[in-house]
Amino acid sequence: MEKIFTAENFEKEVLQSVKPVLVDFYADWCGPCKMMAPVVAEIAEKYADKVTVGKLNIDENMGIAQNYRVMSIPTLILYQGGEPVGRLVGLQDPEEVEAMLQATV
Repeated sequence: MEKIFTAENFEKEVLQSVKPVLVDFYADWCGPCKMMAPVVAEIAEKYADKVTVGKLNIDENMGIAQNYRVMSIPTLILYQGGEPVGRLVGLQDPEEVEAMLQATV
């Protein structure tokens, strides 16, 4: 199950996590984001023991999105040790997301 990341918990849940963290930067009004949601949910379930997976609403957390230069959504950023180590922009197939994760986990 995906977590919900916010400005209040981003540092603790993402940047200080011992496990890799996949963050789905999205917005409620974004059509491709809605199409990406089942892929993110599938990845969250499949990799629950290896990767923390969560969503960050860019409209509610604009500062974080700007800090990581999220210009288009959906954007998936994989963090490890508090640093971004992978990025996918736009609608992705599950296989593409898994390929990014495989390099880390």
